[in-house]
Amino acid sequence: QVQLVESGGGSVQSGGSLRLSCAASGFTFHRYGFAWFRRAPGKEREGLSCISNSGGTNYADYVKGRFTISRDNAKNMVYLQMNSLKPDDTAVYYCAADPIYWGLGRSYGYWGQGTQVTVSS
Repeated sequence: QVQLVESGGGSVQSGGSLRLSCAASGFTFHRYGFAWFRRAPGKEREGLSCISNSGGTNYADYVKGRFTISRDNAKNMVYLQMNSLKPDDTAVYYCAADPIYWGLGRSYGYWGQGTQVTVSS
């Protein structure tokens, strides 16, 4: 079955960096687009970045220049490098995948369970 497992979350001070990983299994990885989302306490889930099956990327304005999405088709992995982290980045971060949809909306068919990121000031 399709499985997405996020890792790499944790606690970091403001200005620090983290690299999130998403391990995918159960489907033909290279045919899928992926995205990273987050949900902060009391807020709705928001799209951060996405990457197509051909490697095209897109970013939300609030993370552009700080976050970088990438994929490794040989390892069935998707990554989110997060730099210059701020307390407002504190949230649960989710990986999503879909064989058709690619964008920053929530129309992805498959979701991971999330990993917590906490940024302290």
